[in-house]
Amino acid sequence: SGMGVADHSKTTFMELQRKKVHRYVIFKIDESKKEVIVEKTGSPSLNYEDFRSSLPEDDCRYAVYDFDYVTPENCQKSKIFFIAWSPSVSRIRAKMLYATSKEPFRRQLEGIHYEIQATDPTEMGIDVIKERAN
Repeated sequence: SGMGVADHSKTTFMELQRKKVHRYVIFKIDESKKEVIVEKTGSPSLNYEDFRSSLPEDDCRYAVYDFDYVTPENCQKSKIFFIAWSPSVSRIRAKMLYATSKEPFRRQLEGIHYEIQATDPTEMGIDVIKERAN
């Protein structure tokens, strides 16, 4: 699709992954610049609900979420989820743009454990995340 990835997007992802500076990062396609930029980040103190509510209800986004959990053996673990958010009510053009740019963008982010494609909030509920992580 010819979408570039802003350096800031890669740097911000690495801050989430390596330094745990962010709980989540929401990315947006800037159509004028033809690149994926950081729209919003969430601090480590925020939870999954905070993340969910910061996604637009009627427009597409990419997001990464750092999910912390405790295994049945009582080990603290963390998994990074890549979420392609494409609500059914968003514009056709936006859906197509995000669909065609997803793979090239995701390949720029190394260290993602799981990917979720969601068209409505139930497809990316916390129960879905927990199930995938375990």
